[in-house]
Amino acid sequence: MATADIDNRNRKAAEHLQVLRSLAGELEKAMDAISHNALSDFEESVANQAALSAQLCHLAEDLSASTGSSPAAPESVVGDEFMQEITAANNTLQILNRRYSALLKLSSHSAALMISFFSSFKGQFQEGSGPRLKHQDRKSTRLNS
Repeated sequence: MATADIDNRNRKAAEHLQVLRSLAGELEKAMDAISHNALSDFEESVANQAALSAQLCHLAEDLSASTGSSPAAPESVVGDEFMQEITAANNTLQILNRRYSALLKLSSHSAALMISFFSSFKGQFQEGSGPRLKHQDRKSTRLNS
């Protein structure tokens, strides 16, 4: 029975590692979508990030629950080399998350500046209407005739 618990824990740890790597890939895709102004790609990546994050939370709960029921330490059950891979993937994800956060913050700031800039000109430019334009239209009509 202990072997089945260890195998189950190893399977969950491997899945956890795979999801960490997938989430890192999605962060890279989102940053690429932002840089290429690809809104649909960005929206798709954000949806994938949400799904992967939910999956990570579920896996973390499962792994915590199995650690509590197992007398062995998590590292000895999973293996040092495997835990190093998980730690490395987690570190990579944290670095990407900080870059992604900074990019979103800068993008939001740029968008706010552009909105402010364009709204400051609102109403300053008038469409071609009014008596002056009608007068110019009559002139151009006479000249073309």
